[in-house]
Amino acid sequence: QVQLVESGGGLVQPGGSLRLSCAASGSIFSANPMEWYRQAPGKQRELVAAITRGGITNYVDSVKGRFTISRDNAKRMVYLQMNSLKSEDTAVYYCKATYYGTPFWGQGTQVTVSS
Repeated sequence: QVQLVESGGGLVQPGGSLRLSCAASGSIFSANPMEWYRQAPGKQRELVAAITRGGITNYVDSVKGRFTISRDNAKRMVYLQMNSLKSEDTAVYYCKATYYGTPFWGQGTQVTVSS
């Protein structure tokens, strides 16, 4: 069983940047994919970005060109670089790892975009 811990959230002004980190307690080499989700108040959790074991990435349309997902298997880390943040990006962001079809979730980190 792997544990995931997100960090890097906080309060940022519109147009600003944040980098979220997800630290895994075990190897992520076999995790396929690694993903970031978010959930805004009153809304369903949505997939934001994903990265496969081979490094192929995918993004929800609303963040394309602004967010970048990456992974460092050696450090057991996954990152989400978020630029040009908008108020609608405000949400709790969750890291998810899938190992041979079994999902594991982190506890989430709050991102608030507000002036």
